[in-house]
Amino acid sequence: MAQPPAIVQIMPIATSPLVVALAYDGLCTFEFGVAVEVFGLSRPELGPDWYRFAVAALDAGPLRAVGGIRVEADGGLDLLDQADILVIPGWRGAREPVPDDLIAALRRADDRGARILSICSGAFVLAAAGLLNGRRATTHWRYAATLGELYPDIRVMPDVLYVDEDNILTSAGSTAGIDLCLHLVRRDFGPEAANSVARRLVVQPHREGGQAQFIETPVPISREGARLAPLLDHLREKLAEEHSLSGMASRAGMSVRTFLRRFQSLTGTTPGDWLLTERLGRARDLLETSSLPVEEVATLTGFGSAATLRHHFRRRLGLSPANYRERFRRVTGPAPKKKGAAVADHAPPHDL
Repeated sequence: MAQPPAIVQIMPIATSPLVVALAYDGLCTFEFGVAVEVFGLSRPELGPDWYRFAVAALDAGPLRAVGGIRVEADGGLDLLDQADILVIPGWRGAREPVPDDLIAALRRADDRGARILSICSGAFVLAAAGLLNGRRATTHWRYAATLGELYPDIRVMPDVLYVDEDNILTSAGSTAGIDLCLHLVRRDFGPEAANSVARRLVVQPHREGGQAQFIETPVPISREGARLAPLLDHLREKLAEEHSLSGMASRAGMSVRTFLRRFQSLTGTTPGDWLLTERLGRARDLLETSSLPVEEVATLTGFGSAATLRHHFRRRLGLSPANYRERFRRVTGPAPKKKGAAVADHAPPHDL
């Protein structure tokens, strides 16, 4: 009797990056949630190549997370050997020992070029594995001195939101983990995808500055926001133009003194620094998505000259405009019309 033909099922080869987040007993809940929110949600609007996501357990489960939550993982540390991106979402404590099997798994991942990302105190896990030696790194400001004390070979950057050292990335406190994850999305899928994820999260795609800027400020009165919002929209539309302090105050219907006080209360910064941040954001957008000469980018964004643009790029971002374009160019598109367009927010290129 003839045998029926064998049925061979051909499995598609996954090409999207696999992100694996570490879970452990005593898991930092918020930091773990950041990784899940950015990388673990289905985002069909961003195409079929979006990240795959899994959770690797360090300890036997069920795992207890901070706040009484229980976590059930997809597998053990063997998942780290399959990951394209590893996320260490905080750690039990700055001086808590890191298990040898986890250290070995991280070193194997580093050897094969996987990207390894830490949030907040997760930097201590990377430090224990020796992955931060000779590199710049950051962690929460409360732990920065301890990180430098325990691991003197690390160039600790205590006043930044995150540091990108190619395949090793570290972030400061909890919410800075969002900044770093969005930055990674930007590296992998471009600014439009990062902006889309940020909108879903209802957060800024890019925050300028560092940990030192987070000081106590009064909550702005809602009517101040209503009065200043039209001015901010106007400035974004007219970035190529000059904007004097007195002109901005007049447009807002305030004296210069009142305008400065209320602008600081609403935005947390001065009008000059706010304009600089917006102009840099627009310049980054043009460098990434057009072939415009640097001189023209400078004109369209209100810097006036390529030399001025280069100065601010190097001071804020540590890169020249040409180097930034080479590193972050994603789309070759037609040159935009010569007008001050609305600014798109971005994740920073490295440690600002």
